[in-house]
Amino acid sequence: MQPRNMSMSGVVDLAAVKAAGEAKAKAEQARAESARRGGADAGAAHPGAVPPSALVIDVDEAGFERDVIQLSNEVPVVLDFWAEWCEPCKQLSPLLERLTFEANGRLVLAKIDVDANQMLMQQFGIQGIPAVFAVVAGQVVPLFQGVAPEQQIRETLAQLVQLGEERFGLLGIQVDPDAEVAPAPAAGTAAEPVGPYDALLAAAVEALDAGDLGGAVQAYKNVLADDPANIEAKLGLAQAELLSRVQHMNPQAVREAAAANPGDPQAQIAAADLDLVGGHVEDAFGRLVDTVRVTFGEDRDVVRVRLLELFEVIGADDPRVTAARTALARVLF
Repeated sequence: MQPRNMSMSGVVDLAAVKAAGEAKAKAEQARAESARRGGADAGAAHPGAVPPSALVIDVDEAGFERDVIQLSNEVPVVLDFWAEWCEPCKQLSPLLERLTFEANGRLVLAKIDVDANQMLMQQFGIQGIPAVFAVVAGQVVPLFQGVAPEQQIRETLAQLVQLGEERFGLLGIQVDPDAEVAPAPAAGTAAEPVGPYDALLAAAVEALDAGDLGGAVQAYKNVLADDPANIEAKLGLAQAELLSRVQHMNPQAVREAAAANPGDPQAQIAAADLDLVGGHVEDAFGRLVDTVRVTFGEDRDVVRVRLLELFEVIGADDPRVTAARTALARVLF
């Protein structure tokens, strides 16, 4: 899919920031000072440096001013709005974490659980998750909503780093190279793969992270060919197939077609897929339940089957799935 607001152009009020030349001069001066100190510091510890784990933080409403606004005067802070029930979030968040660690102090990732921080969600005007913003020198920068290919996200974060450096003179924070991101699991512990399909499932996740949706779909199907009841593979396949369907959609055209043709099963199915990827779970379910209500025969069955597939993406235990199943049953019976 093509996520919204990926471009960095026009997102900052230039009248409210320093001139680019002044910021560049400040950056060059800081680099020169760092180079002069380099020889003396090379054999010493890393004063003021933070461990890599400090680059990814959990933020709440109470600590937002300190952990985000103030920190954004040193380094661009990426905001990842997520929730435990959000399946697309579970794909995006690990990717954002990995790219943040790769940036090595030029970015910080702040994770915000929307269920626990409703006020922040409202203040940012968020209608669906995952949603990603940034704060640079106190300025809010909208980035994108929904899941996007890794390369597009990587390019957006590179533009964000450039924005922070050239317009605000932010050089990031120093990371201690001797500190580990996380302790490596000892051999033979539960962290090692122990199931017969763990290698295939891991390959599927890697394919998803790399944007190889076809490879991920095939890997999950390989597992299900031998183990049709494998819950992880069923969920992963449903997610990968959903992302494959929306990857090349034109969101505006899809939504216009759905609005113009409320009884068209394919138009409503396409719009529901976009709703779900954008985090509008209840909208997606409600759209398809309403379409089942106004269709008959084969058309109705096609919509019903897609709705059941979307239930798989979210998970049977989710209360929104339970509510939608009840609504579907009322329409059908």
